[in-house]
Amino acid sequence: MNLQSYLLKNTRLPQKSIQNTVELLDQDCTVPFISRYRKEKTGHLDEVQIGNIVKFKAEFEALEKRKSTVIKAIGEQDALTDELRQKIKSSENLTNLEDLYLPFKKKRKTKAETARKNGLEPLAKIIMVQNHTNIGSVASQYVNKQVQNEEEALEGARHIISEWLNERISVRNHIRNQLERSGMLTTKVISSKKEEDKAQKYRDYFDWSEALKRCPSHRLLAILRAENEGFIRVKIEIDDEYILSKIAGRIITSNTSCTPYVRLALEDAYKRLLFPSLSNEILKAAKEKADDGAIEVFSKNLQQLLLGAPLGEKRILAIDPGFRTGCKVVCLSAQGALEHNETIYPHAPQNKSTEAIKKISSLCDAYKIEAIAIGNGTASRETERLVKRVHFKNPVEVFVVSEAGASIYSASKIARDEFPNYDVTVRGAVSIGRRLADPLAELVKIDAKSIGVGQYQHDVDQSKLQTSLDSAVESCVNSVGVNINTASVSLLSYVSGIGTKLADNIVTYRTENGAFADRSSIKNVPRLGEKAFEQGAGFLRIKNGKHPLDDSAVHPESYSIVTQMARDIGITISDLIGNKNELQQIDLDTYRTETVGIPTLNDIVEELEKPGLDRRQKAKVFAFDQNIRSISDVRDGQVLPGIVNNITNFGCFVDIGIKESGLIHVSNLSDSFVKDVNEHVHLHQQIMVKVISVDIPRKRIQLALQKK
Repeated sequence: MNLQSYLLKNTRLPQKSIQNTVELLDQDCTVPFISRYRKEKTGHLDEVQIGNIVKFKAEFEALEKRKSTVIKAIGEQDALTDELRQKIKSSENLTNLEDLYLPFKKKRKTKAETARKNGLEPLAKIIMVQNHTNIGSVASQYVNKQVQNEEEALEGARHIISEWLNERISVRNHIRNQLERSGMLTTKVISSKKEEDKAQKYRDYFDWSEALKRCPSHRLLAILRAENEGFIRVKIEIDDEYILSKIAGRIITSNTSCTPYVRLALEDAYKRLLFPSLSNEILKAAKEKADDGAIEVFSKNLQQLLLGAPLGEKRILAIDPGFRTGCKVVCLSAQGALEHNETIYPHAPQNKSTEAIKKISSLCDAYKIEAIAIGNGTASRETERLVKRVHFKNPVEVFVVSEAGASIYSASKIARDEFPNYDVTVRGAVSIGRRLADPLAELVKIDAKSIGVGQYQHDVDQSKLQTSLDSAVESCVNSVGVNINTASVSLLSYVSGIGTKLADNIVTYRTENGAFADRSSIKNVPRLGEKAFEQGAGFLRIKNGKHPLDDSAVHPESYSIVTQMARDIGITISDLIGNKNELQQIDLDTYRTETVGIPTLNDIVEELEKPGLDRRQKAKVFAFDQNIRSISDVRDGQVLPGIVNNITNFGCFVDIGIKESGLIHVSNLSDSFVKDVNEHVHLHQQIMVKVISVDIPRKRIQLALQKK
C-alpha cells in the first residue's frame, strides 16, 4: 500500500487531484494558498477536501513510521519471517498492525512467561492439538523442581494457551465486532458522591445504560467527564456467554481429555486478557469519534464567530460593566487606538447613575463616538438600560458584545505589550470595543479554547483540538484578507506562509520604515523569501497602494494577465476594476496558459468586479425584551428575541438577555429531522424563540425556534 492508494481509499477524491495536491503540500504550500490559487492543479478542491488529504497523509506517514519500528523490533528478536513482514507492510490501520506485533511485544513478567521458563510450552501445544485421550499422564512428564505436580503443569499450560488465544487476530476481531455491534455502555453512581451539589448536573447518567453505538457524542463525553470527576463508574457490558460459545465453536475441534483445559484457557483469556483490553479499546475508539464530533462543532462555531459581522472603522465607546467595582469605559479611535479611559459607578452600591449618564454623554460628544459596545457579562443589562437613557447630540448605535475570553486577553502577554501602562480592566474594555469593530482581528489574539463556543472542549484530545482550531482561524483570516499596514502580529501570523516570526518581522519593519506602499516591498522584510511571498501575498492587502491590484485578492503572479486584459480593451487597470460591463465582455479563453485555466481566470474577473469586498455582513443593533431581567421573569409560552451564542450537536444555546442561556434542543429546531444544527441556525444569529419550560432550581430554560 502506498500513499496514493491510501488517500484514494480514504478521501474518494480523483487520483490526479490527490497526486497534484500532495506535490504542492510537499513543496510547503499551505491549504488556503492551494485552494485559492492552484485550482487547475487540484481540480477545484476546496479547503475541506485539501484538509482531508493533509489529515490522511499524516495518518499514513504515522502508520508507515510505526511499521518500520515494528519490523525492526521483531527483527531484533530473529522472529521476522517474509510472510510476517508482508503482513505488516500490508496493514492498513494501526489496530491490525498492533495485533500482528502483540505476540512479539516485550511483556512484564506474566504467568505464561513463567510457565514457559518452567518448560511447559510443549505441553500447551499438545493440549491445543486436542487429540490426546489421557492428557493427565502426559502432564506428569513435565513435573520438575519448579512444577510440583500434574495440576500445576496443566495450569501453567493453560496460561500459555490463554496468551496464545489473546494474541490470535481472528479471536480479537470477533470480539471487536461483537463489542461494536452489541456493546452496552453502563454506569453506576458512586453512592458517597450522589448527593453532592456538583453531582446533580450528572444525575441523568446515574445508573445509565444504552447501546454504545447509539450513544451520541455529547452524551458520551458528559458520561466520561462524570467518571473523571469521580461521580460514576463506567464500563462496557456484553453477552459474555454468547461470545465465548462462538469462539469455542471455532477453537474446540474435538471432545477429548484436552477439551476441558482448552475451554478453561479460553474463559481465562477472555475474562483476564481479551475483554478488559478490547472493551477499553472500543471505548477509546468511541471517545475518539466523540472527540472528532465535538472538535468539528467547535471549529464550525469558531469560524462563525470569527466571521461575525464587523461594524467597521467607527469611533467606539466600549464599556466593561460591573457593580461594586464600577464600569470601565474606554474611547477608541476609528482605527482602534485607545484615546481615553475612566470608571463610572452607575449601579449598586454607589448608584451614581445620573453622574454616569452625563459622563457617557460628554465622552460621546468629545470623542465623536459613533457606536457603544457593552460587554455581555455581569451588569450588562443594567448598563444597557442606563445607556439607552442617555440623550446623544448625534446618532449613536448601542451594541451588546460577547466578552468571552476578554479577561484572558487582558492578562496575556499580547495585551501587556499593547498596553504596558494600563491595567487589565482597561485592556478588557478595549478588547470589547475592538471586537465590535472587527471580531476577527481581535479574537485571533485570544486562545480559541477560552472564547466559550465549544462543546466539552476540555475533555477532547487537546492536540487534535488545537490543530483543528488553528486551521479554522487560518481559513477565516485568509478568506477575509489582512491589511498589512494595520494588522497586529497575532493576525498576521495566521496569514498563509507567514507564521509568528515573520509576522513579528513585518510589524518591526513597518514600525521602522513606515507603511508598505505596494506588495513588492513586502519582500524587503528580513527573512521573508520568495516562498513566503508566494504563499502570503494574495492574502495581504494594501489600501491606497501604488498598484491598484494590491487591495484585491488577485495574486501578484497574475498581475500581468490583468494588465493584458486592460491593454486589450484599451483602458487602464484602475478603469477596469469595478467595470462590470467591460469585464463581462472579456473572452477568458484568450488568456489561458499551461498553468492558468478558466477557474483562476473566473476568480480574477470576480475579484475585479468587487475588489477587496469583505465577505462578512455588517453588524446590526439588537434589542432584548426589556421585561426579562432574570430567569424568574421567564414564563412558559413567551415568545422572545434572542441571539444564538453556542452551537452543539444536540442543539443550540440562545442568549435571551439574562445570565442563563436557553437551550433549543435539536427536536425543537424543526418539524423535520435535523442532521446538522448549523443548517438551521448560525452563531450570533438574531432569532425569535418560544419558551417551552423553565426549571428555576436547575437554572434551565427549554426553548423552541419560532417559525417565521
